[in-house]
This record gives sequence, C-alpha cells and structure tokens, in this order.
Amino acid sequence: MIAVIIAGGSGSRLWPLSTPVYPKQLLKINGNDRSLLQSMYDRARLLSDEVYIVPETSMVQHVREQLPDVDDTHMIIEPGRRGTANCIVAALEYISSRHDNDEPIAFIASDHYIRDTDGFRHSFRAATEASKREKRIVLVGVEPDHPATGFGYIQKGKLLNDAEFVFNVHSFKEKPDHRTAQGYLNSGKYLWNCSYFVGSINTFKTAMDTFAPELKTSYEKLQAATPENYQEVYLGLESITIDYALIEKVENLLVVPASFDWMDLGSFSDLHKAVDSDERNNHTKGLVELEEVENSFVQNHEADKPLAVIGLDNVVVVNTPNGIIVARKDLSQKVGEVSKRFKA
Repeated sequence: MIAVIIAGGSGSRLWPLSTPVYPKQLLKINGNDRSLLQSMYDRARLLSDEVYIVPETSMVQHVREQLPDVDDTHMIIEPGRRGTANCIVAALEYISSRHDNDEPIAFIASDHYIRDTDGFRHSFRAATEASKREKRIVLVGVEPDHPATGFGYIQKGKLLNDAEFVFNVHSFKEKPDHRTAQGYLNSGKYLWNCSYFVGSINTFKTAMDTFAPELKTSYEKLQAATPENYQEVYLGLESITIDYALIEKVENLLVVPASFDWMDLGSFSDLHKAVDSDERNNHTKGLVELEEVENSFVQNHEADKPLAVIGLDNVVVVNTPNGIIVARKDLSQKVGEVSKRFKA
C-alpha cells in the first residue's frame, strides 16, 4: 500500500487559531506534542513505508518543519488550492511514474482527530485488500453517533460477501436536515462520508474514463506539463472536490465501516469535544479568568494580555495575534464565513 496525506486545506472554520498559511492540520490539540498532521503521518507510517504529503505551496515550509523525515521526493506540492479532485489527480500522476500502477493508494485527510490507531490500521488494511482483489475504489466511512447535518452520508448496500465486513455502496446523500439525519442514524444503514478512499492508479484511471472524463483530461494535462509550465497548467484547472467530481458518480464503489473513533474538528463546538474541560465543562488555555461561566471554550494566545469572561454560557472566546473571535458555541460553524470576509 501507498499512503497519500492531503494537507492543503485552509482551515477557515477555526479562525483565528487556524489561518490559510497555518491551517488547523498544523495545530496541536489537547496538549499533544504532535500536531494533527504529524499524528496522521504517524498513523500512515503504520500502513506503508511510502507516505506522500500533498501541501499547498504557502504552507510547505511549515510542513517541512513538522515532518523533517519526509524528503522532497515524497512532497507533492500543490501550486495553489484547486480542490481535492485536482490535488488527488496531481498525486496520481506524480506517483504513476514511481510505483506499480496496480498498487493500492490510501488517500487520507491530514486534519482529522483520531485516537484509535489500531482500529485505523485495521480499517485501511481491510479496504486495501478489498480494493486489490476487486479492482474497485473502496471508501472508509464512519459510523454516525449523532444526527449530524454537516456531513454527507454513504448508504450501505449488500455485503460484498458473508465472510467480510465490506459493503457495496448503494447511494450518497447530501448534508441532510436534522430530521433526515436522525432517520439515517436510526436505520443503521448509513455512514458519514469523510472522503477516505483506497484504489490503485489503474483503478482510478478506469473510473475517470467512465465517470469523470474531465478529470482524466486534467490528469493528461499534468502528465504533459513541463517543470516550467506545471504551475500555470495546474492553476488553470477548475476547482472542485473529489466527491462531486468523481466519487459520487462511480457505480461500483465499496465501503468499509471504520473501526476507529473520528472527529472532523470542523467547528469550535467540535474542537471543544476533543479537548480537556473542567467540572463546569469549560476549556481554558493561556492567561484566562472565568467567573460564572459554563460550557465554554476560552483560549488566550497572547501572554501579555489578560482575558476575562464573566457570566456567559455556551460561548467561544479565542484571542490570538491574528484576531479575536467571540461567538455562541452553537453558531461557531459560521466562523468560516466570517473569516472568508476578512480575507476578501
């Protein structure tokens, strides 16, 4: 197996902790001495000796500092953010001249919070074996534990065979409303789609030929590009996610239910669940004083500036040199929209 870690996300939903040049995958969570990216690299190394990282150009130096063991030949640099579809196509094209094109490749996001390393390894090994044998793209989906409305869902079809816990994919569902999500949860037939998938270069090329010829064209453009015009060619590609461009169109996908815990950390509300809190469910970091506060996430990243919160419940307050956010925790998913307006 080959592992590819997609590390180019902008992390706007955790602004101002996360910024376009220092996004959330570079952050250390819950007092860990390894960042999300470093932790994912550690897991990927359990899967394969061949681990490739795909960072966007503005964050390459930070990635090199965090992963000094990764040499330049295993760094596939994205000239600019053009969505996960082009990021993956670039990785497929790069790897095609360096490895057996029938070797399964596991594509893994860099910014997810996972604790169960053994379960992670088991799930991806099962997906790899199924992909190699069936010559099909295999997803790894997460069993939902609440009716989330912020994720897409994978509907499981029939078991591939009785001896394995690998399912055919019946359909994909867009981000649902709460009532629909509750129905998905109650049925036991749906998994969260977290864009983990395994397939060889030849398997992906066959899928692109049939279901996404525009991606195959992008692959061929990058294959024909020279070092002098590669950046221009890449930046000329349409920005699109791999789910919309390919995965949701393929008719013969398989899925392995994940046997590990998983958090997307897509908002401060999610982040609060991943970090330590006190008996009043308050998380604090830095020079902070609280008075009559509950269920809140408060961090201060400026040592010479005291931060006090009094008489509030269910809030996020974060102070960094990059900015300050004050929000109701249940509305913290709107942080990404606000941070994009600052960027504009």
